[in-house]
Amino acid sequence: MLTLTRRYRFSAVHVLARSDWTDAMNRETYGKCANPAGHGHNYAIEVSLRGAVEPESGMLAPLEEIDRAVQARVLDRVHHRHLNRDLPEFERVVPTAENIARFVWRALVDALPKGALHRVRVVETPKNSAAYCGEPEDR
Repeated sequence: MLTLTRRYRFSAVHVLARSDWTDAMNRETYGKCANPAGHGHNYAIEVSLRGAVEPESGMLAPLEEIDRAVQARVLDRVHHRHLNRDLPEFERVVPTAENIARFVWRALVDALPKGALHRVRVVETPKNSAAYCGEPEDR
């Protein structure tokens, strides 16, 4: 087995807050990230595929296919967006790094070779990242 990882970047704004909580509860849980004005990040996402190398090409999967899927299903949707306001997936889900990783997984799992998606990692800051490897219902 081999793991191949591609890295991408995007910039986006979000607010870490639940609409069904009071401002005080959100501030207690999310700190300054609960500011209603929002704040932005320059995110990195790593998309890792796992599988056997194709003998003729020597590759796990064509890089252009991976790049096209990530561009169309993720980057075109999130780059320079307000995640809470612009993506229906985050209308009721707080766009934490953990939930963004899950969003990326779900956006890509059907666009890549079946069973190949191994891990999605979202790097939000130098100190904060989240990795998601899928659940049985996400495969």
